[in-house]
Amino acid sequence: MRIFSPADILLPDLTKTDAGRWSVIACDQFTGDPAYWEETERLVGDAPSTLRLTLPEIYLEDADVARRIGSIHRNMEQYLSGDLFRTYPDALIYTERIQSNGVLRAGVIGKIDLEAYDYRAGSHSPVRATEATVLERIPPRIKVRAQAPLELPHIMILIDDPADEVIGNCAAEKNRMQKLYGTELMQGGGYIDGYLMDGAQQEAFLKRLDALTAQAGELQFAMGDGNHSLATAKACYEKLKQAYPDKDLSSHPARYALVELVDLHSEALQFEAIHRIVTRIDPGQMMITLTRILGLSEEPSGQSVTVVRDGERRPLYIHKPTSQLATGSLQNALDAYVSANPGKIDYIHGERTVERLSAMPDAIGFLLPDMDKRDLFPSVLKDGALPRKTFSMGHAEDKRYYMEARAIR
Repeated sequence: MRIFSPADILLPDLTKTDAGRWSVIACDQFTGDPAYWEETERLVGDAPSTLRLTLPEIYLEDADVARRIGSIHRNMEQYLSGDLFRTYPDALIYTERIQSNGVLRAGVIGKIDLEAYDYRAGSHSPVRATEATVLERIPPRIKVRAQAPLELPHIMILIDDPADEVIGNCAAEKNRMQKLYGTELMQGGGYIDGYLMDGAQQEAFLKRLDALTAQAGELQFAMGDGNHSLATAKACYEKLKQAYPDKDLSSHPARYALVELVDLHSEALQFEAIHRIVTRIDPGQMMITLTRILGLSEEPSGQSVTVVRDGERRPLYIHKPTSQLATGSLQNALDAYVSANPGKIDYIHGERTVERLSAMPDAIGFLLPDMDKRDLFPSVLKDGALPRKTFSMGHAEDKRYYMEARAIR
């Protein structure tokens, strides 16, 4: 059985809603920027939207989170019963996303077999996490997915195809595909088109993918974005198997998750560091502790980090590393500090956001170096998952936007 395969995909009837307001950015973006989500609310208004079917993580710790989750489930049921969706059975959708920088990112929407995925440390599964999975982040997401009739994941899975033979060939075929949507994405997200492959195009695509994965060996697919979303889908599926040990669940929709497949070597995928901002702390006291733990100084060494405070940058070097990467050494130290002291760590895409947020009196920012994406598959094969939030593929505005959905009951 194929690990990546066609899916029964749901898309909104665009005679009943506007694609630009339907599609909103991944829920794990702009977690430290309430103004972004306030503007999204304003833009969506009363229109049917994926904003009503997902939980922006900025609200995960709010007192009314249970109410929000209940509202999500009711909205899903309402959209389904109101015939908002059109179903495309056994479908693969080819997408072209023009990012905010004008670069095209191509992908294919289908489903991934969760039996082939294991996010645990030391995994040898064909589909593998590229960064450490934070187990504490899964239960809140289970509350959303467990009772949901639909999934709208922001999962991007990577293939290692330097010649771009698998997805690249879809571009030549797109004029013979049915165009399903084309829309500008709100708040600087660029533009996206979606095309439905016919049977022959699907067969040719899957044949190319089979040839690539046959050569790949043990690691065939690596997580790009949405690792915790995929881990949540896996956890829900495992709970279902435990609840019904005598049932054949091989064809159950919960066995799969909807994903976008993208080539690691796409020009559009620029690996950038995910920076840190720490709030609700005494910045001076924190720096004293981190200097001691990490041996920070201005004398050059193999690992570096730039401290941002009050808009000023100070490059420092780590002389007591606890990981192969600066990201891991810093993360270990930050985790140790906030476990013993008040403080909240946020993960930030973009240096300007770090500079702005670090201007608060109880905040400090840390800028981290980029990672060479060509090292991703070899690093995961050799060392396992990288430290969490090691890299980001592009700017926040270029993250996946929700468009397609799939029934999971």
